[in-house]
Amino acid sequence: MTDPLSGWQPAPAGYKHVVSVSLGSSKRNAREEITLLGQPFILERIGTDADAKKAASLFQALDGRIDAFGLGGADLYVIADGRRYLFGNVQKLVAHAKVTPVLDGSGLKNTLERDAIAQLDPVLGWRARKVLMVSAVDRFGMAEALAQHGADVVYGDIVFGLNLDIPLRSISALRRVAKLVLPVITKLPQDWFYPTGAKQETSVAGKGTRYYAWADVIAGDTHYAKRYAPGDLKGKTILTQTITGADRTWMKERGVARLITTTPRIGSRNFATNVLEAMFVALSGKKAALSEAEYLKYIREVGFRPEINEL
Repeated sequence: MTDPLSGWQPAPAGYKHVVSVSLGSSKRNAREEITLLGQPFILERIGTDADAKKAASLFQALDGRIDAFGLGGADLYVIADGRRYLFGNVQKLVAHAKVTPVLDGSGLKNTLERDAIAQLDPVLGWRARKVLMVSAVDRFGMAEALAQHGADVVYGDIVFGLNLDIPLRSISALRRVAKLVLPVITKLPQDWFYPTGAKQETSVAGKGTRYYAWADVIAGDTHYAKRYAPGDLKGKTILTQTITGADRTWMKERGVARLITTTPRIGSRNFATNVLEAMFVALSGKKAALSEAEYLKYIREVGFRPEINEL
């Protein structure tokens, strides 16, 4: 069997090391250094091109050798309307991580992204904006915050996730759908409704593509937003999180006017919430997810704010 750690290098002495094991494309791999509150970090992302066995072997091989795992391309759970829904098949994927905590970004999405919407209101004026949120049940904090700030929102969970032209136009409708579908969806493989591996590199036309033309702002997961986007996004604003140089090029080619990420760039890219959540857990020295108050405390202390890029 091939050594899953062939060529891998541990962090230097004194550094904390976060590794995100992702089911996404290996083309998006990265390794960056950052110092937060005096603590140096290595932040690393290893994509497995939708190979679940390879991902499981990495969790096993790195367990106890790093400070925290991120889980990319999948969710351990989603928080929707105050309830937590667990993905059973993803729990099996990370089962070999016995010592090192595994964070999927869900806790940070519910705090950092909700906070980012409030911070962006003076800039964007949400009450005057039409927003397409391509997938909301996995970013319920952002979805609720947009509704609270008066944005005109289409939540595209049924449109994009199930390919049915049924846009959700209110947060109450999203709550009802979440209660109905999440108990079922969490029992299915995530690649049935979320692009992994090579699917992250291509766009396809779907029933929801026309809603991009209606929207001023396209918000949510980068891969979801790209997956169903039309070729022309002239004048649009994209609000997302995980961004590489290739993503910026993709957006410029389609005419995107403004890119907003909920956190600042670290080195060559904006890392996903799973990486940043793992980073905060490693910084705290704890071995499990933090509370919402603790995440917000660290967000304030390190000065994370949304980053606005005029393209």
